[in-house]
Amino acid sequence: MFSKKKKEVNEEYFKEGVVSVDEGDVELAAESQEEVADKIINSGMLKKYTEIGKLMYAMLNDYRKGIYKDIPWFTIAAIAFSFLYILNPLDVVPDFIPGLGYIDDFAIITFAIRFIESDIHRYLDYKLEETK
Repeated sequence: MFSKKKKEVNEEYFKEGVVSVDEGDVELAAESQEEVADKIINSGMLKKYTEIGKLMYAMLNDYRKGIYKDIPWFTIAAIAFSFLYILNPLDVVPDFIPGLGYIDDFAIITFAIRFIESDIHRYLDYKLEETK
């Protein structure tokens, strides 16, 4: 999914990446929850993003288990792409560059949240109704 060719992280890059996601990518992203959580926490991203990341993982896992299917494929692909991008240590700005290595990861997760925000809200409503 991720080529070695350098690209600028922007909306177009995000959309192209999301379109290339397949079921195998979703599985890989879902199975990498701990690694993604560690990278988000260690990158110094805002606590809000950590909590939204946990919610996105819950949505992805509920989708995979067949518990929650009221979700567009674009949303599932956006979540998977975002998490796989964060896992990739040699992305557009390599993670080992101090102070700068996580900027592109932060941009990707921000794009994802912006594009799937309404689906995140619907999922939260679903979870709230489920607990009643």
